[in-house]
Amino acid sequence: MNADHSPDALRPSDVCRALLAALDASEGRRRQRKRDQTPDAFGLGVKRDLLERAVAADPAPEDFERWLLEYPRTCGRPELAGPALAMARAVFEEWRLAHALGEFREWLAHGAPSEDAGKRC
Repeated sequence: MNADHSPDALRPSDVCRALLAALDASEGRRRQRKRDQTPDAFGLGVKRDLLERAVAADPAPEDFERWLLEYPRTCGRPELAGPALAMARAVFEEWRLAHALGEFREWLAHGAPSEDAGKRC
């Protein structure tokens, strides 16, 4: 993330890049569970796609909410519209949290470290 941690300095691509690192940690935890992982893998796949597209598109901060609302229409599969919208809302809340909560912003700035990130089953 940008060295300047003022809210104006945060770009959606920076936050989404850090959220991708956090998603890797979620993958480590998910693999450790003994129950059926299909729903978790599906949701994380939708989120990964959204975050990767946001990093590539690099929308301006003032356009990010609109970009997220458009995301479900770009998925190419109508059955993904609902899950994609839910994930877009979740990412928007994380975007807002990065602006409102300094500790969350710092955690993201340090690559979203987690002990689970490197675990593989």
